[in-house]
Amino acid sequence: MLLEQINRPEDLKRLSLTELETLAGEIRQFLIEKLSVTGGHLSSNLGVVELTIALHTLFHSPYDKFIFDVGHQAYVHKILTGRKDKFDTLRKYKGLCGFVKRSESEHDVWEAGHSSTSLSAAMGMAMARDLKGEHNKVVAVIGDGAITGGMALEAMNHIGHEKKNIMVILNDNEMSIAPNVGAIHNYLSKIRSDRHYLKAKEEVEHLLKKIPAIGGTLAKTAEKLKDSLKYFVLNGVWFEELGFTYIGPVDGHNLPVLLDTLKQAEKVNGPVLVHVVTTKGKGYTPAEQDSHSWHGPGPYKIESGQVLKSVGPPMYTEIFGNTLIELAEKDTRIVAVTPAMPGGSGLLKFAKQFPNRMIDVGIAEQHAATLCAGLASEGLKPVFAVYSTFLQRAYDQVVHDICRPKLNVTFAIDRAGFVGPDGETHHGAYDITFLRTLPNMVLMMPKDERELRDMMQTALEYNDGPIAYRYPRNSGTGASTVDAPKAIPIGTWETLRDGDYAAVLAVGPMVQIAEEAAEQLAKEGINLRVVNARFIKPLDEACLLQLASESIPIITMEEGAIQGGLGSSIMEFYAAKGVVGLNVHIMGIPDYFVEHGSVKEQREEVGLTAQNLIAEVKKLVPRKRQRA
Repeated sequence: MLLEQINRPEDLKRLSLTELETLAGEIRQFLIEKLSVTGGHLSSNLGVVELTIALHTLFHSPYDKFIFDVGHQAYVHKILTGRKDKFDTLRKYKGLCGFVKRSESEHDVWEAGHSSTSLSAAMGMAMARDLKGEHNKVVAVIGDGAITGGMALEAMNHIGHEKKNIMVILNDNEMSIAPNVGAIHNYLSKIRSDRHYLKAKEEVEHLLKKIPAIGGTLAKTAEKLKDSLKYFVLNGVWFEELGFTYIGPVDGHNLPVLLDTLKQAEKVNGPVLVHVVTTKGKGYTPAEQDSHSWHGPGPYKIESGQVLKSVGPPMYTEIFGNTLIELAEKDTRIVAVTPAMPGGSGLLKFAKQFPNRMIDVGIAEQHAATLCAGLASEGLKPVFAVYSTFLQRAYDQVVHDICRPKLNVTFAIDRAGFVGPDGETHHGAYDITFLRTLPNMVLMMPKDERELRDMMQTALEYNDGPIAYRYPRNSGTGASTVDAPKAIPIGTWETLRDGDYAAVLAVGPMVQIAEEAAEQLAKEGINLRVVNARFIKPLDEACLLQLASESIPIITMEEGAIQGGLGSSIMEFYAAKGVVGLNVHIMGIPDYFVEHGSVKEQREEVGLTAQNLIAEVKKLVPRKRQRA
């Protein structure tokens, strides 16, 4: 096999065109086989096989800089840069990262798990190159979904103005994770559909070269003619007007054409955009037919395309989606808003049932947040369904446009806490910290799926400003969801188990872990009080003052950053009330980025387990007895 001979990009340069095409097929088969065991981003990587081969054949990584937007489509890049032997560890604990990672290889010059950052990074690297007097190429690979993000458009505006030598590869597969939406998507569709575009452009350029530039008048006439004809036949005119030389569209699976096109683009002085049309899931029929479902599947059977799913209670995401439909049937004010994640956020059924009340804004979290503010200002009940890690991108809008004017926007925050194989760029570790500090915000988290439904009803009935409920990526606990949801009094906790040795104030999935620890401790005669601290803001002040009056040792437990989290807020409360002498211990995510692996392994790494909680309680018990 040719793939066995490829250990670094230089190995590609000795292969013939026929051998490169053979290699592309081998890489596809390699990906299909390896990801059937590990899971991972399949369809996006199958779509960029020829493109990645072409880039590494023509250019010289890492001297030339390849910047992959998001990075989930860089598996082929990893294979060609000496990491194919590690693919059995892909997305596993201490194994190969599912995204580009600078510490993993010198060829990974930029890392990201969020979209639309590549062009800004490319501009920075190009400016640094020029300031240092170097001559390397800077190539950014960005998808047609990511290029619609506001940050990418800002970068294009700057690149076109500065005229830096940057090559942008627009990988156009008509998809991001969900089908793309918006005017730019429609514009790209128009370009894709014009099969005669390239020929027409070449004929116009050939015609213009025959016009003799004899005198200023004729020269100006020729330039005007060129502009007029460009607007007439050039579907890429928008990119040209931004300052880019536009080349394309080209077939992203035709290696000879790709190589020739990239050679042509390399000669362009200034920014150039190469529009490459690819098929997401290319080479694997199930992924080609349903690239959305095959964007990031778990392990699967190659022959049948059956994704292997664990049996158990439904995911919190599914509970959210079904409950939102239930509430929306009774309340026509409810409108769902999502930034390009209708499937991931559990809203596909909602969209089908309420097409006029489902808004997918594309990869535009900032716009989505302020759009929700506008909807709320007119008396509607917008529900912003967003992953915790993506809500970070809309922080200013949450502060300035929602919390400050006290608008009644509901935040449905998915993927709160550890997310497993997607790792550090996707953990929902920071939303507690950045939301609880904002005036007018109410923040809660359920212990199980029944309580999620109750919190959704609570948010619907709440009218005094923004309110958020956060929930994990996990399956639920199996709690019944038959009963109609009921509102919970704002700022109230519940004591699930009484005890006088110590109290653990837990939130979300940590409640289950606390109850497990309490069961084991009870067998040793240690009575642990378990409190479901379901409201992170406002706190249950009456409960906290009662604990202080008992002088009971307190342990807080949250799957979020310790800095500024639930534990911090409780310490701040006691400090403000002048309560001193209490023994309070905080358990949460420490001050570093936790890498990919299973959620179980991630919790074990940071000590968020029943055994760790038991150990902490036992440290407190002797002090309690000594005081007694």
